[in-house]
Amino acid sequence: MASLIVTVVGPDRPGLVRALAEAVDAAGGSWQESRMARLAGQFAGIVLVEAPEGLIEDLRALERQGLRVTVQPGTAAPAVAVAARLAVDVVGNDRPGIVRDISRVLASHGVNIEELTTGVASGSFSGEALFKVTALVRPPNDAAVELVRTGLEALGNELMVDIQAIGQA
Repeated sequence: MASLIVTVVGPDRPGLVRALAEAVDAAGGSWQESRMARLAGQFAGIVLVEAPEGLIEDLRALERQGLRVTVQPGTAAPAVAVAARLAVDVVGNDRPGIVRDISRVLASHGVNIEELTTGVASGSFSGEALFKVTALVRPPNDAAVELVRTGLEALGNELMVDIQAIGQA
């Protein structure tokens, strides 16, 4: 069995996750972890599976259903003592460059982004477009946490930043 990272992208329709799950199961694989979303009418997903090499051929059948499929071997990260994961929430008036600016602050302090979700919503009172970023990040050490908080808050008065430690993972 090998760890494989499978990405799929294609026009959204009912049954795509089922088709992917059936292909993994048919090859004797095990679905470990995934992130999937519908974006602009397209379905996009990334899945970590433990499976024999034969899964790759089974996944090619999904391409006949309109999905673009790529498979990469997974690698185990070395066990290293690092600071606790942090949940970072940033909300502010929508404007170009927010993700660029936030990721620049995180990278400048050696913070690894493990999960990132973004979206635009209407403000409850003003009706203005608000951009929300939710991230799970891992700083290289505890000292980086306050530097990250200060860096994110310095992006502008319009951004509200909430950072919470969520423990080792």
